[in-house]
Amino acid sequence: MRLDQFLSARTMYTRRQLRQMIQNGAVTVDDIVVRQAGQTIQPQRQRICLEGKHVPGDTYLYILLNKPRGYVCSAHEPGQHIVFELIPPELMRKDLQPVGRLDKDSTGMLLLTDDGQLSHQITAARSHAEKYYVIELARPWESFYAQRFADGITLADGAHCIPAKAACIPGTENKVLVQLHEGKYHQVRRMMAALGNHVQSLQRIAIGGLILPPDLPCGACRRLGDEDIQKILKSRSDFATMLQILKKSSS
Repeated sequence: MRLDQFLSARTMYTRRQLRQMIQNGAVTVDDIVVRQAGQTIQPQRQRICLEGKHVPGDTYLYILLNKPRGYVCSAHEPGQHIVFELIPPELMRKDLQPVGRLDKDSTGMLLLTDDGQLSHQITAARSHAEKYYVIELARPWESFYAQRFADGITLADGAHCIPAKAACIPGTENKVLVQLHEGKYHQVRRMMAALGNHVQSLQRIAIGGLILPPDLPCGACRRLGDEDIQKILKSRSDFATMLQILKKSSS
């Protein structure tokens, strides 16, 4: 692969900008300054640095962001803060996109990647990559809610949700754990509205077997490895176990 082609795919710079930067000595390959944009490289075997920062040679990039309130997941929202503002420059790529969405007022686990196939695997209902949410309700949890979730709730617009799980977190009256296998627009909020309640806050805490790290501050992100991706695709989090973990953390 050409050096400028590689850097263009893994940074936000244009080919023209990169050619100038390479000529100016801003790029090293295995610690040696390279000034030829067309030099052939082997990204997975060589260490390429741009302005002193390592540019990984992995084919795809996977990022876990602990999304704060007030940020939207779209890249084109005039006047809004977008989640891409929270990604450090060395982790930005032109094709980086959120996997699914969290609305502006929601927080927690948000995956971003340039791997379109993986994104589809996670968001497609048939993949059964479950998503876990902790929500706080305006009014106390009602015992009949759980069965309605299990039966599949019909939303106000007539859309039908596939069966899901929900339970009140022990020791609370209005904090709830929800498990979904799909991701309709504002789904959890609309499901609770269909039951006559209102979601005051929503945090996504897990996808598949990957749980939001408790030591990852709100607004921070980290790069994911292959083992993390396998947790999302192949591991499963037990609903009862997740409920007990939340019970301990809330007590």
